[in-house]
Amino acid sequence: MPQGRNTPTGPVTAAGRSPGRAAHASAPADTRRHERHFYSVNRAFGRFGMRIFEPRHMDSPHWHGHVEANFISGARLVYDIDGDRVEVPENRLAVFWAGIPHQLTQVLPTGDGPVTLANIYLPLDAFLLMGHIGQLQLSLLGGALALLPQSLCDQARIRGWYADYRRNEVERLELVKMELNALLRRGQLEGVTLLREPLEPPLDGRVLSSVHSRKVIEMVRFILENLTEPICNADVARVAGLHQNYALTLFSRTMRLPMKRFIIRMRLLQARALLMESEMAIARIAQNSGFSSTSQFYEHFKSAYAMSPKQMRQKYTREQLK
Repeated sequence: MPQGRNTPTGPVTAAGRSPGRAAHASAPADTRRHERHFYSVNRAFGRFGMRIFEPRHMDSPHWHGHVEANFISGARLVYDIDGDRVEVPENRLAVFWAGIPHQLTQVLPTGDGPVTLANIYLPLDAFLLMGHIGQLQLSLLGGALALLPQSLCDQARIRGWYADYRRNEVERLELVKMELNALLRRGQLEGVTLLREPLEPPLDGRVLSSVHSRKVIEMVRFILENLTEPICNADVARVAGLHQNYALTLFSRTMRLPMKRFIIRMRLLQARALLMESEMAIARIAQNSGFSSTSQFYEHFKSAYAMSPKQMRQKYTREQLK
């Protein structure tokens, strides 16, 4: 989520509190005061929220516990999403899972008019409970950035949602979420453009049932909120109230990724973000990301990113100085 100016349209949530941020994440040093309150450091999923503001580039990557929808007017956006450059066109609703480290690196005006960015923050658990969008859910959890057809969303719809959101009425907020669900469902039906491909493509026709999705949500929540601690399969299964073997099968079938690999991937994403947005010692980052030893951390990191943590930090520092 890009940083914005402290304007009257700044973050206000339905409960008068700010949406949560992924557990153990830390805000960039230059984050504006109102944005420091926008996330909670002790929750993985957060709260529903919406903002409209003038965007600017971010000085470092961050991540938080929402599925984020962006609608940019008067400009194009260039993101770095876990090392991939992604350009988002104007007047299109772009959706991605913000649990993956992301950084707005450029705002490219398309004319002389004002530039405004609308951000919608949908808690991951609420997103996973939305009906009839199973393929889109799996794609986003796999790291995709989806662009919905232009005909489905325009500035008038965004402004209408924001007006309802600012009313701070439960019924209106529920309608916004229902309409967003319907829009995503129609987008999946008519075809979305993937500006970034998922790590594992979803199987055709795969759908999350309400019962199964709740169980997977419980397991994902537990994993994200306990990344710094040792996590065993039995603990995750117990949280969902399932037999261990069935929990592992359900998780891998739904996520198209074995639970062990998913945990390692989430730890690596957290470690990568800490490397870029802090000066924390690498050994401490390994510990804070849940790796049992520095050597284990180095092995997994080099396998995932084809460079060592030190090389990743040096590469990022050089790019920042250009």
